[in-house]
Amino acid sequence: MHSGLELTLLLLGCAVLGVVAFRMLHLPPMLGYLAVGVLIGPHALALADDSPATHALAEFGVVFLMFSIGLEFSLAQLKAMRRIVFGLGMAQVVLTIVATMLFGQLISMLTPQLNISWQAAFALGGALAMSSTAIVVKMITERLELESEHGRRIIGILLFQDLAVVPLLILIPSLARNPEDLPATLGLAALKAAAVLALLLFFGQKLMRRWFTVVAKRRSQELFMLNLLLVTLGGAWITEQAGLSLALGAFVAGMLISETQYKHQVEEDIKPFRDVLLGLFFITIGMLLDLRMVLANWWLVLALLVLPVLLKFALIAGLAKLFGSSDGVSMRTGLALAQAGEFGFVLLNLASDSKLIDPFLMQLVLASMVLSMLAAPFMIANMDKIVMKIAANEWMMQSLALTQLATRTMKTQKHVIIAGFGRSGQSLATLLSEEKLPWYALDLDPERVQEARAAGANVSYGDASRREALIAAGVNRASALVITFADTRLALKVLHLVHELAPNLPVIVRSHDDSDLDLLKGAGATEVVPEALESSLMLASHALVMLGVPLRRVVHRVQAARDERYAALRGYFHGSGDITDDPEHTYVRLHSVTLTDGAAAVGKRLAELRLDEVGAEVTTLRRGGEKLEAGPETVLDVGDVVVLRGEGDAVSRAENRLL
Repeated sequence: MHSGLELTLLLLGCAVLGVVAFRMLHLPPMLGYLAVGVLIGPHALALADDSPATHALAEFGVVFLMFSIGLEFSLAQLKAMRRIVFGLGMAQVVLTIVATMLFGQLISMLTPQLNISWQAAFALGGALAMSSTAIVVKMITERLELESEHGRRIIGILLFQDLAVVPLLILIPSLARNPEDLPATLGLAALKAAAVLALLLFFGQKLMRRWFTVVAKRRSQELFMLNLLLVTLGGAWITEQAGLSLALGAFVAGMLISETQYKHQVEEDIKPFRDVLLGLFFITIGMLLDLRMVLANWWLVLALLVLPVLLKFALIAGLAKLFGSSDGVSMRTGLALAQAGEFGFVLLNLASDSKLIDPFLMQLVLASMVLSMLAAPFMIANMDKIVMKIAANEWMMQSLALTQLATRTMKTQKHVIIAGFGRSGQSLATLLSEEKLPWYALDLDPERVQEARAAGANVSYGDASRREALIAAGVNRASALVITFADTRLALKVLHLVHELAPNLPVIVRSHDDSDLDLLKGAGATEVVPEALESSLMLASHALVMLGVPLRRVVHRVQAARDERYAALRGYFHGSGDITDDPEHTYVRLHSVTLTDGAAAVGKRLAELRLDEVGAEVTTLRRGGEKLEAGPETVLDVGDVVVLRGEGDAVSRAENRLL
């Protein structure tokens, strides 16, 4: 037995060592936590016991995880992706549960000693239906595939899986009750959930917005954080008092905050608590695993690893094909989601606590899920090779995808390559466009690229520090290269490649300060612009002068921009990393909204929508690739891309009106 301090130090020390080891192997930290739990648990080295204190901390990890999922919940996004989310995603979860229940009945018939009740099979099906959001999203983001065709299907399915956890958290404990009382139990749980959710959503939405504004005006980061913890745990307490799960209340609390302008700040502030406590949760899951039992029944573990992975792959790939995807897209979607997920452990743990699953079967399933998650990074990293070997026509589609970036820039001569399309890159692009100078941008933030491309910007996914990306962007035909991200290490790599590919190409580099000026100049930078010296305008002015625009004209432009308080550059497309430091401070942003079939704005005039009432304006309207002059009498149509400008909260409300 350990004291509270000793147990905490043991968990923290082992967690640090485990995460460091797995990071060195380029594997997700989650797997490090699981491995640590296995090693220090009562079934291995027995350094830590399975204490109530550890479980309490672990439960808080699930609470904060569900809170984060609630923050990402968007009714407008769900409506726009409804076919993938509620079609493909729902079919995957439901059919996985049904298939698991049928397989459980078959096993019970063939092997009576392994009697699996339908309640246990349902719980197992719910756990196996989940895929790892953390691993999959990280991997496909690094591979720049978040907005690819298979990437959109993967995200849609993951989104429904996250939403499906909410009813499963209510259903699984109810299944452990007396079968005769099951209808009444489920009915009562559903009634309680509906009443609590209605109360929270009806009164909570207005209250949350006003209360966060009051707290933010006190200008105290400490108070903001205390309030955030109060809201998260308070929501969990309310649902617990109603006889529901803690995680459900946290999910609703996150969903309410997602409708306020403080969403991004809250998301950033909650990360440390969520990640640390969630790590403890995975350690406790690892502590449940009995290695001796697993090794003694290794063939059963292997069967439970291979069969569910193959089942999920075949099921998801088949459903994606049924929903109109190509063979390559279907197989990539299936391979990415074939593994188990973090919510699977949550549901499995809940089923174990409810005595639904036999301890022996629990050990086997737990081991197979851990192994499938260990295999997931390797499956995703090599899915192109796997698909190329299976799908006969995939090599042609791959070659077309590899040449997309090159074809977009093939006809462009004397253009400016913008490496990084953040705020500085977009400011530079605005001035270049006004001077009728061609440009093309490369950026690694999928969300930003999607938004900007929908608005007609010449930007593509691409890593400017890779030789292939620079060649495809036409570095040999360009008139200049501007590095807009303030990362000296990456800038030096780009300069090295440019020196090899186009040694005479002028390169302008942005830096945080002048400490690396000599280093960057020595590596071949033509100009280095320290961030402190009005980076956006200075970067643009150097680029314009180098491209032959008269100096007097450049100075006049910069001065005019200052006089107009940067009106021409006001607002930019936000990426996932753009977070404000001050919770009260809000930034004007741009946001592209594509009108899908069934969107509320289709067939209406802009004047009818009254977007100015919510504080947003339409800056651009694109239809069929053409830019239109948007006026009050302009009638919107399916496929239109509406670019909104306003503060974050106003833009979100305007998007809801459009969709």
